Amino acid sequence: MTSTMDDRSSDTTDLDAAVRAAHDRYRAAHPRSAEADDRARAVLPGGNTRSVLHFDPFPFRVAEAEGAQLIDIDGHHYVDFVGNYTAGLLGHSPETVKTAITAALDKGWTFGATHEVEINLAELVADRFESIDQVRFTNSGTEANLMAIGTAKHVTSRPGVVVFDRGYHGGVLSFGPDSAGPHSELNVPHDFRVGRFNDTVALDELITDDVACVLVEAVQGSGGCRPASQEFLEALRRRCDDVGAVLIFDEVMTSRLAPGGAQERFGVVPDMTTLGKYLGGGTTFGAFGGRRQFMVAFDASSGGTLTQAGTFNNNIISMSAAVATLTHELSPDRIIAVNELGDELRASLSRVLTEAGSPIYATGVGSMLCLHSPDDRLLELLFHALLADGLYIARRGFMALSMAITNDHVNQLVDAIERWTATV
Repeated sequence: MTSTMDDRSSDTTDLDAAVRAAHDRYRAAHPRSAEADDRARAVLPGGNTRSVLHFDPFPFRVAEAEGAQLIDIDGHHYVDFVGNYTAGLLGHSPETVKTAITAALDKGWTFGATHEVEINLAELVADRFESIDQVRFTNSGTEANLMAIGTAKHVTSRPGVVVFDRGYHGGVLSFGPDSAGPHSELNVPHDFRVGRFNDTVALDELITDDVACVLVEAVQGSGGCRPASQEFLEALRRRCDDVGAVLIFDEVMTSRLAPGGAQERFGVVPDMTTLGKYLGGGTTFGAFGGRRQFMVAFDASSGGTLTQAGTFNNNIISMSAAVATLTHELSPDRIIAVNELGDELRASLSRVLTEAGSPIYATGVGSMLCLHSPDDRLLELLFHALLADGLYIARRGFMALSMAITNDHVNQLVDAIERWTATV
């Protein structure tokens, strides 16, 4: 149906008023979180130390969490569909991880020396991911990506680093919604060439013989859960082989999409892989690894000249948590099940939104999905409506299912969104 200018102006006014009303209801229901926000803003710029967690008018503050549930300081309970932006795959209270951490604490926790648990973890990681012969650990996915890029530049003696629009590989490796170039002043100063994601035709011109590496997510997480096409990933593999560039898969998020990561799901094996988030079982974790021919750069006994500092690289707490996660929690059956549930949720949401004629749509693969809208106010309204129903998704529409999410939780979310579509 075609709208007149007056219709569109009325729609705009109505949406603005609806957003203000949603914010007012939220404020009234969260007085203690409002007070906490005032305190936070006095000592934390913006009231937080992780920008993605902010939303208007202020975020709720969590008091405790268990399984798939969050409880805020005002006493509200939420089913958590955010999953700590993929880091919370196990839910909030996996007993095996808690037991492992407690056992590690009983033996001391800041060694400043090597120990056997790091060997156990390295063996588990190398066994799980086809591209990894050897691995080194970091404290975050951001750090893992920085180290992988540096390794590739070292072994190739080339300057160029190819990334893609909407790519996010950490707080200092963030790229914008188009291919004009790096867009964050916080980005590290590599020679970045920003290509268009899924543009196979442009790869010959983009990836030339002065490129050290290509860094890519098979499904862009922070970029809106945009999947790469099979053709695009296969073309990346061929082009990197043609020019001798190192193909790096950022699997900090996507390694959850199959027992052996996105590289297994898509059947394309990179030269190096970066990891993080959920593999630490909820603790701080990162890793980078790859073929021995690249990782040998860190082996002085074999002529390697690179070193890697990091006080907490082999922190016994996170190492123990990660070993417990890989050993007890991440069986192939459980990984497959949570991704099948995510596919079912995305299909159900797509059906509900299409039947309602909503402009909101869903993208993603497996347990990673995201809602999008041409009018951001609609997502704002949906977000607050879901909060009022005790359902927590990311303000930007992102969801990452945990293994604590059940079919009943999924049905609850779908039903809530279906009800909401009838009101807008």
